[in-house]
Amino acid sequence: MTAPLTPPHQPSSNDPWQTPPNRGGGPGHPGGFGGPGGLGGSGGSDGHHGSLLEPGKKDVGADLRRAAAVTALVTVSGVVLGLLWLWLAPRVPLISDDTAVFLSNSEGEEAIGADGAFVLLALACGAVSGALVFFFRRSGGVALVIGLALGGLLGSLLAWRLGVWLGPDQDVVAHARAVGKGVVFDAPLQLRAKGVLLAWPLAAMAVHLALTAGFAPRDPEPWGVYGGGFGPLPSGGPVPPGGPVPAGGAPSGGAPADGGPSGGTPAGS
Repeated sequence: MTAPLTPPHQPSSNDPWQTPPNRGGGPGHPGGFGGPGGLGGSGGSDGHHGSLLEPGKKDVGADLRRAAAVTALVTVSGVVLGLLWLWLAPRVPLISDDTAVFLSNSEGEEAIGADGAFVLLALACGAVSGALVFFFRRSGGVALVIGLALGGLLGSLLAWRLGVWLGPDQDVVAHARAVGKGVVFDAPLQLRAKGVLLAWPLAAMAVHLALTAGFAPRDPEPWGVYGGGFGPLPSGGPVPPGGPVPAGGAPSGGAPADGGPSGGTPAGS
């Protein structure tokens, strides 16, 4: 009968499942498994881990101010769209015989040409405004996108009313009397399909979304999303899947790690 090689109250130094040495703390101690900076802790002494779990609050007031500035600038740029529409939209020729006003060319397509010109110009303005907003403010934000869309809608309304105001006279009868019988004159500039006013905001949001998806800066991944914890693993040996084993304990399942006799059975008995 020989004495056991390793006393039951003292784990073997060759046991890979033994509890690693407590370097600055164990479970419930700072730097240990349950303390700050450990596997289950909320942050180290320097506070970096805690900042990853709790992202900083955004300045809502600054976001709203930037969104308001974008809305104002995009709305004012509607003047450019209105002038371009007035310049490029086809004119609808009319003629009068002193009793009524008729289309000079009844088979012409100029009437829908004004709507088509407005759509194309609005799409171009939307693409340009969406790209400019992204390049000047890459971080984006919900408020910024809403401001961009609202500015595009207001810019379209401004362009529409500006083109109508600067275009031919809206009083067709007075205009026909002024030019006389048999003289061709231009019909008022009109936007028949009011849905084209959405072309600018839709194009702006689409371009901004595409640029954000492809070129916007990415948020850093928080530690432990795939590793299962925060902070460095304790040194001194591998950690079993079920967690650290207390001193003198055995791995789950009762089987010894080194293939030797289980429990405290004396060797050579």
